[in-house]
Amino acid sequence: MAPKYTNKLEGKSVLVVGGTSGIGYAVAEASVEYGANVVVASRTQEKIDSTIKRLKESYPSAADRIRGHVVDLHSDDCETSITMLFEYATNGRKDLVDHVVESAGEFLANSPTLQDATPGNITDFARTRFIGVSILAKVAGSYMKREYTSSITMTSGVLGYKPMPGFGIKAGLVGAKESLARGLAVDMAPIRVNLVAPGAVQTPLLDHASENIPMEKEAVANMYRSSTLLNRIGEPEDLAEAYLSMMKNYFITGTTINVEGGFLLK
Repeated sequence: MAPKYTNKLEGKSVLVVGGTSGIGYAVAEASVEYGANVVVASRTQEKIDSTIKRLKESYPSAADRIRGHVVDLHSDDCETSITMLFEYATNGRKDLVDHVVESAGEFLANSPTLQDATPGNITDFARTRFIGVSILAKVAGSYMKREYTSSITMTSGVLGYKPMPGFGIKAGLVGAKESLARGLAVDMAPIRVNLVAPGAVQTPLLDHASENIPMEKEAVANMYRSSTLLNRIGEPEDLAEAYLSMMKNYFITGTTINVEGGFLLK
């Protein structure tokens, strides 16, 4: 009997936007391991080249299934940049994309506080995480297989459910992105659109955010650990499993999966 579960990504086309580090890299790595043809996208060619080299060294037999291309979701002309990415990923629409994963975004520390908020810095903060992602979905619809087997999985966070002091505006954007996922699930059906909301995960993003907390690095790590029921910080590999599930489960859309170690219950 042919495998029913382990081969669901084999031969599929997976595009990971923000796939050069942290959660995005883990999703790209897992997709390669499951037999998918993977394109990683990021804002700089240097990061893409480094990521492709790293993936090919880890999976030498899959070297011909790993590619990369620059994309900038933050620019005013992001639609052109995104279109060029999809033209590359699909070889000029010859090979449509099955799954898009978005894990792009500015660092947590770039979120303006209520006291510092201006129309300009709020818009700038939302430019990649909400505006750019909206345009990503718009363009993706023309380059994806319009079937329930196709999916877009976006990334947000759990602060919308349990805001921390100083992150009220970010919490609002988190809530907006969750609503965006539900709205796009309706607009783009039968393509499935879902969202993963991570808690504290050991990534460069978390390290950068921790630099702005007036505590020793280990004390910050202990603070994050103690805020969960599992007394640990998540790893990118933990999160990758959620994205894999979103891609492989053909009966899930408009849904958010919280992967936060029990943070919301403590």
